[in-house]
Amino acid sequence: MGHVGLQSGRWEKMTLAEQLANVGSEYGRAKKWKEKGNEKMFWGAMDRMLELIDLSINDKRWRGCRLKELVRLRELVCDELLDESSAMTDFSDYFMRYNLLARKV
Repeated sequence: MGHVGLQSGRWEKMTLAEQLANVGSEYGRAKKWKEKGNEKMFWGAMDRMLELIDLSINDKRWRGCRLKELVRLRELVCDELLDESSAMTDFSDYFMRYNLLARKV
């Protein structure tokens, strides 16, 4: 687990926008490394992205409809990045909105 400091309680102090902005940063890195064909760097970013989104999924504040969106987001992002035959769209704009919102907080 690469984000030890976040697991010790920092993650739960972040807003949902801040959490998803961080997930989005790793998503962007994974996407970039996949496009460049660097498998080692891709898997590193992918692992970190999944770790962060799992921290959000396990955050008790996001129960109910937010939890459903987080779980679905994890599924869709994995489909996009891992399934070569997937017709999933790019989630960069989705995450960028959270990045902009997190900066306003």
